[in-house]
Amino acid sequence: MRLKEAKVLARIRELLPGGGSLVDDCGALPPTPPDHTLLVTTDLMESDQHFSLDWHPPDLLARKLLMVNLSDLDASGAQPFGFTLTLALGPGIDGPWLDNFLESLAEVSGRAGVRVLGGDTVGRPSGLGLGLTAFGFAVRWLRRDGLRPGDRIFVDQPLGASLRGLRKLQAGQRWDPARPDPDLEAHLDPKPNLGLGLRLAAMPEVHACLDLSDGLSRDLRNLAEASKVSIMVDPGLDEDALRGGEDYARCFGSDLPQPELELRLGRALIPVGQAVDPGSASLLVYDGRGTRTLPDLGFDHFAHD
Repeated sequence: MRLKEAKVLARIRELLPGGGSLVDDCGALPPTPPDHTLLVTTDLMESDQHFSLDWHPPDLLARKLLMVNLSDLDASGAQPFGFTLTLALGPGIDGPWLDNFLESLAEVSGRAGVRVLGGDTVGRPSGLGLGLTAFGFAVRWLRRDGLRPGDRIFVDQPLGASLRGLRKLQAGQRWDPARPDPDLEAHLDPKPNLGLGLRLAAMPEVHACLDLSDGLSRDLRNLAEASKVSIMVDPGLDEDALRGGEDYARCFGSDLPQPELELRLGRALIPVGQAVDPGSASLLVYDGRGTRTLPDLGFDHFAHD
């Protein structure tokens, strides 16, 4: 039986933190504390474009929807406090599926200390569309445009696992919680290092940061172009690291030596490049014979094949 809007709204109000306050046409944002900046980020996820209902369990999909937004805020140095939720539900989405999704979203949002502030629901002819807009406060907005020539660029975790997980799913492998595959988990249920971005933002020697979601070759280009520099990419990175999207790593630039950064952050870092004066292209790599341009291998949100 197709879901009714009143039932969907009732379950949102019942299950999600803050849901009991959803009684009006609008929601309210709390006042911005002194010396803070209100930051906002939005992500859309469409079935058959960003995920498949055939292989993405609803509980993991809910966690991913929230995590990709909180990862954006964290990489910008913001502490999240709330979100709005939009659901576009096709006839294949039934009550048990929705309950599983909302119960998981409630659990992960409770752990993250964020609450629902508003949103919208709508039916659609087929498939599933998800939208989430998250809000946070930042003492220092850690932006993309602060990279300086000489800065070394690091990520906080190995890259490429999500891409490998996607390939496994496309080849027919499926998620089994009794025997979790780390590559499938990286793709279906990412766990960014939330809180690291706030620590980076508190360090003036960290000059720029972004959330690595579209693949290193795409997001390093975004860093370079925003900062009006070129980036010399480390030649030892493999193609999965360069191409793979949805890694949700902190990718940041600093003039501090790697050992000092690792000591202050309490974690190992992976160097991926160095900012240099603007050159012939945004991304450059030395291949043993000379310097060449590194092409964009990242995810294209407008591709349909």
